[in-house]
Amino acid sequence: MTQIDRRPLLRALFDAAVASAQPALCLPPHLPSAPKGRTIVIGAGKASAAMARALEDHWSGPLEGLVVTRYGYEVACQRIEIVQAAHPVPDAAGLRAAQRILKLVSGLTRDDLVIALISGGGSSLLVAPGAGLTLADKQAVNAALLKCGASISEMNCVRRHLSDIKGGRLAAACYPARLLTLLISDVPGDKPTDIASGPTAADPSSCADALAIIERYGIELPDAARTLLTSGQGESIKPGDPRLTDIQTRIITAPQMALQAAADVARAAGLTPYILSDSMEGEARDIGKAHAAIARQVATLGQPFQAPCVLLSGGETTVTIRGQGRGGRNVEFLLSLAVALDGLAGVHAIAGDTDGVDGMEEIAGACLTPDTLARAWALGMNPRSSLDNNDGHGFFQALGDSVVTGPTLTNVNDFRAIVIEAV
Repeated sequence: MTQIDRRPLLRALFDAAVASAQPALCLPPHLPSAPKGRTIVIGAGKASAAMARALEDHWSGPLEGLVVTRYGYEVACQRIEIVQAAHPVPDAAGLRAAQRILKLVSGLTRDDLVIALISGGGSSLLVAPGAGLTLADKQAVNAALLKCGASISEMNCVRRHLSDIKGGRLAAACYPARLLTLLISDVPGDKPTDIASGPTAADPSSCADALAIIERYGIELPDAARTLLTSGQGESIKPGDPRLTDIQTRIITAPQMALQAAADVARAAGLTPYILSDSMEGEARDIGKAHAAIARQVATLGQPFQAPCVLLSGGETTVTIRGQGRGGRNVEFLLSLAVALDGLAGVHAIAGDTDGVDGMEEIAGACLTPDTLARAWALGMNPRSSLDNNDGHGFFQALGDSVVTGPTLTNVNDFRAIVIEAV
C-alpha cells in the first residue's frame, strides 16, 4: 500500500493551533472602556509584546506602560515599552523589568486602570526575589525545578512563595486602581494562579505546600530560600484580601481553543478529529507510550475510534533529565511514541510547543512518520539510546524532521496530533 505523506497536514494542524492563539485575533474583544484617570499597561510572557501591540492598535485614548517578553519575541509598539529578558532561567534584565513594573503601578488612584497582559513564560521573565534572596538564588531554584520532573503547577507553587511579585503581589501593588488581567493560558486547567505563577491572582497555596514540593523532589534550596519558606514570610496574597476586590481576570485564549482550530483543519482534510484532552500532564515518555497504545488500538482494531482520524491533545508534560542530550518535552514525547509504535504503518504524528521553543532551543518540535525508526537505524542511530539520553532534538534533527517556526508570539502550551490512516 502506498503511504500518503502526511507531513504537510501535520504542519497545517500545528499552524492552525498557533494562528488561533494570536493576540491580534483574541485580545481586542476583551478590552474595557477608558477610565477617568490613567491607563497603565503592564505584562510578562512570551506573548506579552504581541498582546501589547494588539492593545495599542485598538486603544484610542492615552496609554503608557511596560511589558517584558522573551529575547527574540519583541514586537514594535509606540506607547508601551517592550523589554526583553531570559527564559526559562531568569536574568538581570527580567529583574530590572519587574522592579520597574512595580514602580510603575505604585501611587495609583481609584480613577486609574491597570491592564495586565500575562502569558506563559512570565514566571521566568517577571523575576523579583523574595526577602533575603538574590537573583542567583532564584536562578538556582528555577534550574533545579526544570530538571526534577515536577509539574508546572508544582513548580509555580514554589516560585510564588519565593517572589516579591508573583502570587497576587503585583495585583496588591496596583491597589486601589482598577485591574483587568488578560491571560493567554499555557497551563493544564487554565488556572490563573499557575499562568506565569499568578502575579495578579489570589493564591490559596502556602509556604508549607512549597516546602512539601521541595522535599518531594529532593531539591537543594539556598539557605535564604529555606528560611523564607520555613518562617512563613514568603506567604502569597490570599483569596479575600481587600486589595484584590476591584480586579477582573479574563482568559482570552487557551489550549482547548487551539485544539478546536486544529480539529477544523482535520475535518476539512476529510479526517474525523478526536480531542483526547487539553490538559495532559505527566512524564513525556509515559504520555508517548499511552498515545501509542491508543493509536495502535485504533489502527488495528478500530477502537475506540474508526480510522481515518486524527487524535489531538494538549497540556504540559514533564521530563526528568537523566541524559546529556538536546531535547524538550515535545520531542521526548514523540521519540517515546516512535519507539512504542515501532514503525506501525499508516501512523504519522507531530508534537510541538506553540511558543516555538521546545526545551532550551529554537526548535518547536518534530514530525514522526511510519519509517522514522528505519531511517534512524540506517543512519546508525539507536532510538532507545537517544530516548535514554534525552536527545530528542538530536534524533529528529538528524532525520530532517525538526519543526522550526521562529518566535510564534503566543503560547498555549504543547500541541500533539496523530494522524491514523485506514489500513
